[in-house]
Amino acid sequence: MPSPYRALFAAPGSTGFTTAGLLGRMPLSMMGIGVVTMISQLTGRYGLAGALAATIALSAAVLGPQISRQVDRHGQRRVLRPATLVALTSAAGLLAAAHFDGPDWLLFVCSAGIGCVPSIGAMTRSRWAFLYRGRPELHTAYALESVIDEVCFIFGPIISIGLSTVWFPEAGPLLAGCFLAAGVFWLTAQRATEPPPQPREHHTGGSALRSAGLQVLVATFVATGAIFGAVDVVTVAFAEEQGHKGAASIVLAVYAAGSCVAGAAFGLLRFAGAPARRWLLGICAMAVSMIPLLLVGNLPFLAVALFVAGLFIAPTMITTMALVELHVPRAKLTEGMTWVSTGLAVGVALGSSLSGWVIDTAGARAGYGVPAVAGTVAAAVGFLGYRRLSKPVPRRGGTHEQHSEREERHLA
Repeated sequence: MPSPYRALFAAPGSTGFTTAGLLGRMPLSMMGIGVVTMISQLTGRYGLAGALAATIALSAAVLGPQISRQVDRHGQRRVLRPATLVALTSAAGLLAAAHFDGPDWLLFVCSAGIGCVPSIGAMTRSRWAFLYRGRPELHTAYALESVIDEVCFIFGPIISIGLSTVWFPEAGPLLAGCFLAAGVFWLTAQRATEPPPQPREHHTGGSALRSAGLQVLVATFVATGAIFGAVDVVTVAFAEEQGHKGAASIVLAVYAAGSCVAGAAFGLLRFAGAPARRWLLGICAMAVSMIPLLLVGNLPFLAVALFVAGLFIAPTMITTMALVELHVPRAKLTEGMTWVSTGLAVGVALGSSLSGWVIDTAGARAGYGVPAVAGTVAAAVGFLGYRRLSKPVPRRGGTHEQHSEREERHLA
């Protein structure tokens, strides 16, 4: 491991919460695809399977920021454990209802309950911010978190689909639930690195989404999420047209691998100047990287094009989290990070739906027009909102001195 990454783990407890965070966020890439695989195998109804996965995603998009808002107010341990128990109970109900051929309405109710799953990535990033706020190590920590995200998206679907097809249909979602339980309860058992709840007076002013800068980031990431959702669906359809549907998972893993490599390298760099300009360059680069997909003619070319496109994902995500920390009060940092993930989730649902319609109408190659248009929209929103992101934002949620004193007391 390069020395900047080794230096991160000099902080006591950092190895523990990072490992717990890896386990706890595996369901992010396993649950939805696991439910699709399970329902399609048990019932043969792909429409129902897709609708249940969409229900989980949209429920998480609605509930996630509210859970994170309570975390900022009351602490991770006090909020995450009951929220996770609700999600696990709902997941168990879904598996039982699917196994015993329960009514569709019960499947949807249980799927909506799974949306209580907390945003573990936001929780671990807030711990890094608690440890390294205002220091160069925080940039490296955000890079590490993006790499972990990509590792989950490389291996999570493969594990979930493989278990459900080789072992038994419920195996994928079942293992996702086990990962969630182990990760959350291990994470919340580590109190020394948990950011302390902020004083009540720092939670005035409503949601973190009232921040003009955060509004720009979330709006841009709705379009960015549409890129991700469309690329996933269209790639599967394109691989099927080429007669190699099974290769789609490999091609998409190459896409995530490009992001993983770039994120790891980006974390080794040190930058001067405001991050808003780097963020805008990243958004524009992501948009431009969608153009070669319109020219794909075979799977090897597609894999190369997606690897190059993936190189711009993690650096942009890393810079985005740095901007969230600059534009959101410290007392609402976890909520702010979760809103970005919510924007991505909404965009993924939109991109998946729209690209599916285009594929049915005009074929898989035409479907790559959806991420190209989404990238253009993301770049346009980024340009329009750039001035909001580049304006200096006053430090809210306590002065630096007050914050440092609270940190020292908490660590002691």
